[in-house]
Amino acid sequence: MKTLQTNIAEVSLIYKSKVKASDRPKVTCSKDAFNLFNETWNPDTIEHVEEFKLLLMNRANSVLGIMNVSKGGISGTVTDIRIIFQAAIKANASGILVGHCHPSGNLNPSESDTRLTQKIKEAGNLMDIQLLDHLILSPEGDYYSFADNGLL
Repeated sequence: MKTLQTNIAEVSLIYKSKVKASDRPKVTCSKDAFNLFNETWNPDTIEHVEEFKLLLMNRANSVLGIMNVSKGGISGTVTDIRIIFQAAIKANASGILVGHCHPSGNLNPSESDTRLTQKIKEAGNLMDIQLLDHLILSPEGDYYSFADNGLL
């Protein structure tokens, strides 16, 4: 019998929660998601750099976790869909909500925002992980919901 001498990296998928299931916040509407996202944004940076974040949800709409996906410049950030779904799979999420800020305060989604939302939705459909909403947050404390505006 021949033994393989190849070095192969071990891959580990880990999600650890220290929050009891009964203590997890629930998201029942876009305002709930906005409040959770808003808590995590640094008030000193929300009007200076664009950031993209992810809420991971279970089937009961309880939050499994939140993750910073990317941080960019004044007018954009690079969002890798593979990183979003890597986290969703690790957490065994049934649904996701994504959010990003517009430092300018303009809540209108750009063409790029709309394309990214559709790509995330399509990728989620393939993996049976539903994109529940995409929020755009402003430094003034307002938000835009793709779901509330019929764009999901």
